[in-house]
Amino acid sequence: MSSTSQDRCYAERAVIARALAADSPDERITVCGWVRTRRDAKDLSFLELNDGSCLANMQIIIDEDTPAHDSLARVNTGASVCVQGRLVESPGKGQRWEVRAHSLRLLGEADTAEFPLQKKRHSDEFLRGIAHLRPRTNKYGALFRIRSETAFAVHEYFRENGFFHVHTPVLTGSDCEGAGEMFRVTTLPVNAPVPDDGASACKGNPFAEDFFGRECKLTVSGQLEAENMAMGLGKVYTFGPAFRAENSNTPRHCAEFWMIEPEAAFADLLSNMDLAEDCVRQTVRRVLERCPQDMDLFNRHIDPSLIERLHKLVKEPFARISYSEAVDILRKSKRKFTFTPFFGTDLQSEHERFLAEEHFGGPVIVHDYPKDIKAFYMRLNDDGMTVAAMDLLAPRIGELAGGSQREERLDVLKQRLSELGQDAAHYRWYLELRCFGSVPHAGFGLGFERLLMLLTGASNIRDVIPFPRTPGNLEF
Repeated sequence: MSSTSQDRCYAERAVIARALAADSPDERITVCGWVRTRRDAKDLSFLELNDGSCLANMQIIIDEDTPAHDSLARVNTGASVCVQGRLVESPGKGQRWEVRAHSLRLLGEADTAEFPLQKKRHSDEFLRGIAHLRPRTNKYGALFRIRSETAFAVHEYFRENGFFHVHTPVLTGSDCEGAGEMFRVTTLPVNAPVPDDGASACKGNPFAEDFFGRECKLTVSGQLEAENMAMGLGKVYTFGPAFRAENSNTPRHCAEFWMIEPEAAFADLLSNMDLAEDCVRQTVRRVLERCPQDMDLFNRHIDPSLIERLHKLVKEPFARISYSEAVDILRKSKRKFTFTPFFGTDLQSEHERFLAEEHFGGPVIVHDYPKDIKAFYMRLNDDGMTVAAMDLLAPRIGELAGGSQREERLDVLKQRLSELGQDAAHYRWYLELRCFGSVPHAGFGLGFERLLMLLTGASNIRDVIPFPRTPGNLEF
């Protein structure tokens, strides 16, 4: 086959998902994909071919007396092939169509002695070690298609609701959360000592010789910059990577993850809670509608109550309680928690899951937290003790989203920065937004991977992100 005809062949190939949904036979079809299984009979060979477009495989029938049969010798599980033939009705059960091959081209071999995906089922732990190959399995192929559809549904939701998509920086000079658990970015030589702050050579700036002339880190959130954009565009959202240098090996944490962060001017805590609830419900609804086969796989093999629980989430309003009410519920539950709940302490994962899974049996939004356990930018309530913060808690996940009405009053914001020991100079532009036409505004951050865990029933965040970044893991 000439190079030109090869290119035309690939360009005209049928995606297996569309071919399986065809309304009528096709006398000439080209499909390309990876061989999932090969089975040989007396006069026939059967290939199960998958191209990643859907969960189902296309069955390829290769007769012994066709040119396609001559190319079968090196075709094994894991190999990639391009097949030309006829799309015909299949006499077998569970499939409407199959391809009767005329010609077959081997694109890439797979050594059966080395290819690690020979068995039908592997443990998640095993597959994390071969993350470059796990998209070829049924489970992870389905999961990453769901991830793609979920991302599209998020963008669709905000576009339909008048939000503008903005891009916020990954490199930052400020610490949005005030936690200090951030990755440092530098161009200084690896072995160059960082001078003390008082070193005369740097005039008190240990990063004077670095690229930016000051300390640079990977962002933990695009929120502050999104607030900036909302002060001119009204309603915006950012959907991008965030980084946390927290040495945590829990099933809910990654060092690199993706965040959905809307910010809306002229908004308060109530409208913020409404937005978070509606966003989650509508996104879940669309994924259920658009990924039925992939979602069914997780319902059958991961969590048999998954689909039922998600339909309930879509239909029923989320519970809402204050932080004080949450603490009272926890204390009156007589449950022996590892961390005893009392007013003034942050809710732990065990508390969040008890509220969502057992007490309410569904998502719950907790609002109005003590100021001492929340970030500086959250609006101080009139009681002087709490802030207009909210956390959306979901069964099995715990915190799914967290946000607040932002502090729009300059004097109060300065005082909060001072109380928390933050350097106001690092937030010059953020404070200046409160000097020129400040308005009430609100927003939240929703962890995209945690949303995917909610959607699929996955119990480990490493399984819903293609290349997980965790302590000691930077293979790709």
